[in-house]
Amino acid sequence: MTAQDNKLGDTDDKIFVGKGDEQAWLTLALANRHGLVTGATGTGKTVTLQVMAEGFARAGVPVFAADIKGDLSGISEVGEAKDFIVKRATEMGLTFQPDQFSTVFWDVFGEQGHPVRATITEMGPLLLARMLDLNDVQEGVLNVAFRVADDNGLALIDMKDLRALLDAIVPDSGKKGPDADDDPLGPIRKAAQGFGNVTKATVGTIQRQLLVLENQGATKFFGEPALTLKDFMKTDRDGRGMVNILVADKLMQSPRLYATFLLWMLSELFEELPEVGDLPKPKLVFFFDEAHLLFNDAPKALMDKIEQVVRLIRSKGVGVYFVTQNPIDVPDRVLGQMGNRVQHALRAFTPRDQKAVAAAAQTFRPNPKLDTAKVIMELGKGEALVSFLEGNGTPAMVERVLIRPPSARIGPISPEERKAIMDASPVKGKYDTAIDSESAYEILQKRIAGTAAPADGQAGAGGGGILGQIGSIVGTIFGTNTGRNRLTTGQRIARDVTRTVTGKVVGGVVADLGKSVGGQLGGSVGRALVRGALGGLLRR
Repeated sequence: MTAQDNKLGDTDDKIFVGKGDEQAWLTLALANRHGLVTGATGTGKTVTLQVMAEGFARAGVPVFAADIKGDLSGISEVGEAKDFIVKRATEMGLTFQPDQFSTVFWDVFGEQGHPVRATITEMGPLLLARMLDLNDVQEGVLNVAFRVADDNGLALIDMKDLRALLDAIVPDSGKKGPDADDDPLGPIRKAAQGFGNVTKATVGTIQRQLLVLENQGATKFFGEPALTLKDFMKTDRDGRGMVNILVADKLMQSPRLYATFLLWMLSELFEELPEVGDLPKPKLVFFFDEAHLLFNDAPKALMDKIEQVVRLIRSKGVGVYFVTQNPIDVPDRVLGQMGNRVQHALRAFTPRDQKAVAAAAQTFRPNPKLDTAKVIMELGKGEALVSFLEGNGTPAMVERVLIRPPSARIGPISPEERKAIMDASPVKGKYDTAIDSESAYEILQKRIAGTAAPADGQAGAGGGGILGQIGSIVGTIFGTNTGRNRLTTGQRIARDVTRTVTGKVVGGVVADLGKSVGGQLGGSVGRALVRGALGGLLRR
C-alpha cells in the first residue's frame, strides 16, 4: 500500500506525520527506538502527540498517554471537518476523513476514569523513597521495613499496611528485661534491629511524609485490585490498538506522585514483558508528558534505574516517547536513546533558552538547506523540525514540516461523552470496586491482640502455624525466599499464573462477601494464603 492509496496517508509499515520539502514518516519497525517531542507552550506538542497516537492505533499498536490538560481526550470522538483542518490536509495531498479511536480512560483518583492502583510491595522501596522525598538514612530504614515484611510473610498492599509495619519495627523503649518477652511484635523489632539501627525519630519522619502523600491522594492509589498492565496492551474488534489515556490534570498537582507513578509503570512493563527483539511494530507505545518531572532532583540510584529501563525496554517491544518543553530537560545519557525527534518552536528569551535552542539544533543530523538553530525560533504553530530513524536505524536529515491534522476531534470531550465511553469500556467493573484483603495491617493487629501466632523471624514464615509452613514450602518451590527482583523465568511464569488464578478466585470471593461473618473463614484462609504464603510470589 502506498500513501496515495491511503486517504489517511499511513502505509502498512509507516506513519505519515507531516510534510515540508520532504515527507516525514515514522517507521513502525523503528518506533521502539524511542522518541522525543519538545517545544514551548502553545506550539502544537499535544496535536503532534495525537497524530502519532492515531497512527499507532491504526497500525494495531496499543497506546498509553498521560493527558495533562484534557485535550487528548478528543481522540475518542469523531473529528470535525473544519475549514483549517481540511485546508491543511489538502495541502498535504490527503483526503480528510473524520475518525475516532477506541479509548479507555484511567484515573489514579477514580473520578474521570477507571481507578489505577498498585500495591506498596509492587512500588518497591526505591520508587517509594523517591515519592516520599526521603534522604539516604530514611530510605535505608524503608528498605529494612520491606525486608522484614518479606521475611515475615507480611504483604504490603495499602498505606495502612506500611504504617502498621513501620510502627512494628520501632524499638519499644518501654519494655526492658523479662517484660520484653511479652511484646507480641518483639521478633519483628529484633529482626529490624538486626539490619541496622532503626530509630523512632527516623520512622516518625517517614510516617509524616506518608501523611503528606496521603493528603495528595495516594491512599486511593495504593490498594487492590492492582492494575494488570496487560490491560493496556489490547486491540479493539477492528484490530486497532486501544488508546489508554491517563487523566492527569489533578494528578499533576502532585508532580512527584505523577512522575513516580509513570516510572513505576515503565518499570513494571520492563520486568514483566518477555524479550522479543526487533518486531515489525511495537507491542505498546508509551507517551510520557511533562517528562522533565521525572528527572528533577532525581538521585543517582533512580537515574541509573531510569536509564536502564529506557535503554533495555526496547527489546521488550515498547517504545517510550518523552514530551517536554526543552530537550535539555532530559539528561544526555537518556537523550541518547531517543532516536525519533520532533522539535516545535522554542523562544530564546533567556540564557537558558538560548542554551536549549543550541542543544536542540546540535541533536539533529544537519541539513545543508537549513540553519537549524535559526529555524527553531521561527517555527509557527503546527510546524516542527523532524528527524526520524530510517533504513538501518540512522537518523534522517532534519526537515521543516507542517504536522498533519488529526482525524479525531481536537480538544476535550464532555462529561457525558466520557461517561458513555466508560460505560462501554472493556475493563468496566474490573477495577471500580476496591478490595481490602487481609494483609500486614490485619496480621499485625491479630498478633497484638494475641489471636495470631508470632513470627519466628524465619524467611517465608507467613505468620507462623500451618500457614507459615505452607508459606515456607511455597517459597522454597517458587524461589520467593530469595531477595527481591531475583526470580528466574520459571518463577516469574509461576507468579503470573498464580496472579491470574488467585486474582479471579480470591478477589471474587472478597468482592462478593467482603468481610462478612458468613464468609470470614473461607475468605480469611484464602487471603492469608495469597498474602502470606504467596505474597512474595505475587508481588515481586
